Amino acid sequence: MNIEELKQKPLWQMTGDEFLFLQQSSGQKEVQSSPLVDNSKKYVYGLKGLKTLFDCSIATANRIKASGKIDKAIIQVGRKVIIDADMALELAGRKNGGRK
Repeated sequence: MNIEELKQKPLWQMTGDEFLFLQQSSGQKEVQSSPLVDNSKKYVYGLKGLKTLFDCSIATANRIKASGKIDKAIIQVGRKVIIDADMALELAGRKNGGRK
């Protein structure tokens, strides 16, 4: 089999043997794909963002914000409210006080 002829042949017309021969003779090593880790932080903005994050009403989102439980996840400058979503979910899941 001539490699140049196989390279010109469309893939859908190749037999399995031709494809394997072309793959082995190309000399290219298999590229191992490393898993992509998304280290970027995810933010939600305002009470509407907090509402969608916790899947609750705006009144409940306002109560959650005012309770102080997720204060470490909130950055507020004037009227702009920026909330680190992952940290807020983690802080809201912790129990502080209450019944045991």
